[in-house]
Amino acid sequence: MLTRLLAATGALALLTVVPGPDLAVVTRRALVAGPRDALRTVAGIATGLLVWGALAVAGLAAVLAASPAAYLAVRLLGAGYLVFLGAQALRQHRRAASAAPAHKGLAAVAGPWRTGLVSNLLNPKIAVFYTGLLPALAPPGLPPAWAMTLLVLLHTALTLAWLGGYVLLLSRAGPVLHQPRIRRALGRTTGVTLIGFGLLLATAGT
Repeated sequence: MLTRLLAATGALALLTVVPGPDLAVVTRRALVAGPRDALRTVAGIATGLLVWGALAVAGLAAVLAASPAAYLAVRLLGAGYLVFLGAQALRQHRRAASAAPAHKGLAAVAGPWRTGLVSNLLNPKIAVFYTGLLPALAPPGLPPAWAMTLLVLLHTALTLAWLGGYVLLLSRAGPVLHQPRIRRALGRTTGVTLIGFGLLLATAGT
């Protein structure tokens, strides 16, 4: 059982560190509002994983993953949200990069915790991941519900550690990141990345 759990931890760790929409959303928050708001965004993402995990344990995530219409609806909503965040990033970073971080534009849409939560909940690939891969990683000797719960908590902890460490790394690089040229480049890159992830999500499976 311990060997299987260690193998599952390694697989989840690899999946966690692969760059994706969560990393882009956190980077966006860190650039716009600083490390505190970025960490709140990470907390929202972790909450989203717990929600998906609860749905997977209850069997509801499998229903979504198996329903083409429901999957498509969530996928398009998630894609639209990522494109919206990316377009907002590009619009804000066309302004003077030396200006103080702009909280108001993004706060009008949602707080940092809610931004992370919504971006994660509107990613139907988490449902597929939790209903497809997670059961295969479940250690034997435990009831399925307990094994799934353990893996979801493990994945959430790894995500908190990875994204939290990433935010702390960005905060240490604060003086460099706040240089106007660097802020403009990072803002544009993050905006384009978010839009790219949104378009990939919208066209996945087409």
